[in-house]
Amino acid sequence: MNVPENLKFTKDHEWVKVDGNIATVGITDYAQGELGEIVFVDVQTEGETLDKEESLGAIEAVKTVADIFMPVSGTVTEFNKELEGAPQLVNQDPYGKGWIVKVEMSNPAEVEELLDAEAYKAIL
Repeated sequence: MNVPENLKFTKDHEWVKVDGNIATVGITDYAQGELGEIVFVDVQTEGETLDKEESLGAIEAVKTVADIFMPVSGTVTEFNKELEGAPQLVNQDPYGKGWIVKVEMSNPAEVEELLDAEAYKAIL
């Protein structure tokens, strides 16, 4: 299982890559493996400001639907439009082309509350 050292993680299996005040968010390799074949990514919150741990959308797999939670507070500035036609990118490349949203953080200090790679591996 792939757990990149340069990312932060949530206990709900989202990953975060921080670039300045922008957080790119996706689900982890573990999460996509547990969900199975992903058939739809539903994000209707683009342009909305959400609190940490609020649902920003959902991922639909063949057998289940799972919420995606905000790892940090902020405004959802961009949804990965490639996922509309190719939701399987989340399975194929969860830390790359399978990213889900970009968030302009309202409280960048919240990143420090997230898990590092070692702490994330410990909860798996």
